[in-house]
Amino acid sequence: MKSMSGAFTAAALAVVAMTSFANAGAGFDVVVLGARGGIEDGNLSAFMISPAGDGRAVTCDAGSLVNGLRVADGKGVFDAVEVPADSPYMRAGYVLTEQIKGYLISHAHLDHIAGLVIASPDDSKKPVYGLPSVLEDIQTSYFNWDAWPNFGTGGEEPRLRKYDMTALVPGERRELTGTAMHVTAYPLAHGGVESTAFLIESGEDALLCFGDTGPDEVEKSTAIGDVWTAVAGLVKEKRLKAIVIEASYDNAQLDKQLFGHLTPAWLRKSLAGLETAAGAGSLEGLPVVISHVKYSLKKGQLPQDRILAELEAGNTLGVRYIIPEQGTAWRF
Repeated sequence: MKSMSGAFTAAALAVVAMTSFANAGAGFDVVVLGARGGIEDGNLSAFMISPAGDGRAVTCDAGSLVNGLRVADGKGVFDAVEVPADSPYMRAGYVLTEQIKGYLISHAHLDHIAGLVIASPDDSKKPVYGLPSVLEDIQTSYFNWDAWPNFGTGGEEPRLRKYDMTALVPGERRELTGTAMHVTAYPLAHGGVESTAFLIESGEDALLCFGDTGPDEVEKSTAIGDVWTAVAGLVKEKRLKAIVIEASYDNAQLDKQLFGHLTPAWLRKSLAGLETAAGAGSLEGLPVVISHVKYSLKKGQLPQDRILAELEAGNTLGVRYIIPEQGTAWRF
């Protein structure tokens, strides 16, 4: 177990640490601001990511921000963050406005952007990164002076210009402003909507964070396979520290009712494709964080428990499946 420094404390270490696959480099600190998909407002897709020991972060999606920061702070994740005496903010506000330097938005569905929209009046100026189609959806659907004031840099006047809508070119690496990280975006197919996988790099280390995506076979796409081709070398060299990827439904969900999502069976099949690209045994010990599990209002076994059981039952690749909970933190 590695010790955490900077923004994280020994209390955060007690939550979870996954280090067996991280053989070289410092890796990444990841805080779960939102773990679920679907209807659990206040706990929707958002992962705060920074180089290990470096508080300058971005989020991969922003379904929940303020509530996720408050939950993480309550679990001791930010105990080492020193808020300057002259700052007007409590700790969660300081992390939001000073340490989170930008947002990577995979697509503009509400469960991936609601936290950003709601927090925008009190947030600080920073970039919002996304593929052009995603940024266009954000501007036209939310920052349009009907749904919400226009905090963006495009769209309807007046433009408040708090969020610099920064377009990413598929497959092109670019700096994440104000951080020690770079990102490369890869398009995904999500039931007719363009979504995104983000390859985040810090020095020699990398972390891959997926937005919503359906199986290539169902979506009639090569999108996930194209991502695997792009990152196979990183996996082979043990430089990819973790993958964050969805499994929204259990295996009982019919293909015609996936709505652009994965099940454990489809995820295992897709990861087998990554192993084929990277070499036999290359995924042994790789942390795979399961995002976007759909919250259920029904009685019985929790969806995340069913999904984890189904993933482990067919885990011939030796990956380390992790079901995240809001407010938990890892160093990968």
